[in-house]
Amino acid sequence: MSAEQQHRDGQAADPGPRSLAQALRERDDASLGALLRSRPDLLHPVPTDVTQLATRAGTRASVLRALEHLDRFALQAAEALAVAPDPASYQELLDLLAGDDGDEEVAGALPATVALLRERALVWGGEDRLRLVRTARELLAPSASHSSPTGLGPSVAEATSGMSPGRIQAILTAAGLPHTHDTVSAVAALSGLFADRERVAELLEGAPEASREVLTRLVWGPPYGQVTAEPAAHLRWLLDRGLLLPTTPGTVVLPREAALSLRGGRAHRVPEPTRPRVAVAAERKPQVVDAAAGGQALAALDTVEELLRSWDEGGPAVLRAGGLSIRDLKRTATVLEVPEPVAAFWVELAYAAGLIASDGGYVEEHHERHDRPDADAEGYEDEETRDARTRRRSGEAEHYAPTPEYDAWRDLPPAERWAWLLEAWLPGTRAPGLIGGRDGRDRTLSALGPGLERSPAPEVRRRVLELMAGMEPGQAPDPATLLERLRWERPLRSAGPRREQPEPPRTGVRPAYGGGVAANDPEALRTKLTEWALLEAEMLGVTGRGALATHGRALIGAEGRSEGAGAGTAAAGSPRAAVVAALLAPLLPEPLDHVLLQADLTAVAPGPLVRPLAEALGVLADVESKGGATVYRFTPGSVRRALDAGRSATELHAFLDRHSRTPVPQPLTYLIDDVARRHGLLRVGAASSYVRCDDESVLDEILADRRATALRLRRLAPTVVAAQADPRTLIEGLRAMGFAPAAESAEGDVMIARPHAHRTPPRTPPAPVPDGPPAPDATLLTAAVRAVRAGDRAATAPRKETPQAPGGLPRTSPADTLATVQAAAMTGDSVWIGHVNAEGAASQRLLAPLRVEGGYVTGYDHTADEVRTYALHRITGVAELADEPDGAEPAR
Repeated sequence: MSAEQQHRDGQAADPGPRSLAQALRERDDASLGALLRSRPDLLHPVPTDVTQLATRAGTRASVLRALEHLDRFALQAAEALAVAPDPASYQELLDLLAGDDGDEEVAGALPATVALLRERALVWGGEDRLRLVRTARELLAPSASHSSPTGLGPSVAEATSGMSPGRIQAILTAAGLPHTHDTVSAVAALSGLFADRERVAELLEGAPEASREVLTRLVWGPPYGQVTAEPAAHLRWLLDRGLLLPTTPGTVVLPREAALSLRGGRAHRVPEPTRPRVAVAAERKPQVVDAAAGGQALAALDTVEELLRSWDEGGPAVLRAGGLSIRDLKRTATVLEVPEPVAAFWVELAYAAGLIASDGGYVEEHHERHDRPDADAEGYEDEETRDARTRRRSGEAEHYAPTPEYDAWRDLPPAERWAWLLEAWLPGTRAPGLIGGRDGRDRTLSALGPGLERSPAPEVRRRVLELMAGMEPGQAPDPATLLERLRWERPLRSAGPRREQPEPPRTGVRPAYGGGVAANDPEALRTKLTEWALLEAEMLGVTGRGALATHGRALIGAEGRSEGAGAGTAAAGSPRAAVVAALLAPLLPEPLDHVLLQADLTAVAPGPLVRPLAEALGVLADVESKGGATVYRFTPGSVRRALDAGRSATELHAFLDRHSRTPVPQPLTYLIDDVARRHGLLRVGAASSYVRCDDESVLDEILADRRATALRLRRLAPTVVAAQADPRTLIEGLRAMGFAPAAESAEGDVMIARPHAHRTPPRTPPAPVPDGPPAPDATLLTAAVRAVRAGDRAATAPRKETPQAPGGLPRTSPADTLATVQAAAMTGDSVWIGHVNAEGAASQRLLAPLRVEGGYVTGYDHTADEVRTYALHRITGVAELADEPDGAEPAR
């Protein structure tokens, strides 16, 4: 027995419910919970009864959201119902999707698809009376101005609704149909002609070749065309026989019935009942994938740490419009040695993880024209707080800087630090790839600035990883087929009728990160989000060589914190983070506590270093190259930097002896001793500034040097020279001349230049902007279904006739109200009450009074399914329930 036959046999012969509310009322609790789970927007707030639930399920916003979450075949089924008669039978829907020749795949997939549409309250009715929700029909059906997503136009009856009877009769005569004076029967006869495949074929046998070419162009849509006041002969042939019907002056349309006959009964050119398969681009050993992903995860940690170290003493200024300037992003990219779009990704990731934020000063007015929106247009002065204006007057600018969470993150083991970053990346709704593009107002989108929120981003990101997790370990997906699968699962309704898709990236070709996307092109955005998800996963080490790593699979499979929660310490301690960190830890090398010193004044770190060693070596030497092994180079400037930080030559020699696996080379020993011998020989202090030296010949040399002219030096004593420059400029100038001066305090002590770590006040990480309400958990669903059922029982309970106030509320006098509720409290009966709350909102409640005293009535409210207390003066009136028929249970 075929699947469609089983579907028909399983349906009742009765016409089914008369409304969507009745259809929902007949569902069991499990089915009602499935509806609320699939459409969580219906839960906010919880509907009071089934009627309100049905009304909310038919609103435009809710139906649009439900349609956007259908797969392509479910959407095709809904589109077919929108052009089918209302109501339509299951067989009519099957014929529209499978066509005259039939399609076994369509027939096999349709029963489950209809059940899905029923579950989501987009379709209701019996087997022979399938009805699409009215709002969905309005959205998907064709009109006089636009076609259906199927490419079909209006029906004959709709297209001829404003046509004169004489013109309709002329069309009947030209089409070879008998004359009739009844317009309705004339339209029905023309519709029947076009719906008959054989008669349409006979009619077109005598058509000119050019007329058939016109129909070929219009048959699959769009069905509209333009004609002149004097159409050509081949167009006049079609117009005379009603195969083209006028809609507006100069515009004609191919009627729906004729188009379906020419299509062979299909509503869609290519029905797609089967989800596309994700092809395998390459297969690698899982161990190779994990090793590559582990190495990339370590590189990601190094990049984020380098970024945060470069901003440790205070990062770039915040632009007036928010975010980083182009110059600051270029500087950051230079420091990280990556392209600017990639640098923007790492900045955004650190921001999403709560590791960097604004320190709260005033926003700098940048001088780059494209970064400065007009102040009046943005309302900047009106929105600025008094505290911010005070900081502006005091010169305290707002900068980006690490947060206190950075110190906690830095102290974690590497695997836990990586899991912290991933917990911020996966649910994040900001799309760094948009940076550098333009928003809807043609303004440049900047890193850390506004306008980067894209609510579909986390769903696309998660779905990409889920599809990769469904493949065998070590298999890398073909990006083109992966994108096609995502398009099938979430076809975009906002993009209108589906067009031919742009060519996806070819297998093996990795698109460049970033580049932006048009603000009004949702299809291009979805394509870019997919590409960015693959690239970001590779940069972070979730994937290795294009395949999902073991710890990447755990990122999808393990239970984690709820989506949309901020990153931070809670994220680092979530169950998912713990599982992922445990799987990644064996792939990361243990930090080393030694380096290899070489005779060319370099030190090689053969792996990651423990943090104290890395920080100390970063002061004493300059990083020359990075990779699997980091090369540090010792220079006079780097040694002087360590001496300025308060380290002595003896301490530096001991440090190198302790951490080098090779003997300390003589050139490095000589370099440290030579710089230390000259370090502090000159003393610079604040006069404007001065230079002090016990060796008069050194001062003579300085004064004789032509490079000192800009410092405007003047000798005050044999060992003291005054300068017109500030101490910092004077020190830099002397260093440029080859000297090694040291700054001194007012007391004559050498000042130690230690780096000052700047931190923001405690900041909350940015919360992702979700695409809609979060999916409800089991507890919320159970409570919501119970509340809807209780409210429905209350709303459908019969009651006696009573005078009503405006709005349908019962109306009784205060004395009658008091007497009725007192009697109900004594007998245990339930009554209807009309209630107006303090905000003036009126409602009807089914109440079982328990106690009446002090001007209040307390009872069990069946509508809310809980005990409540109401003030008597806010009750408009009371109505007793009608007598229950024998055997019926009272509403409780």
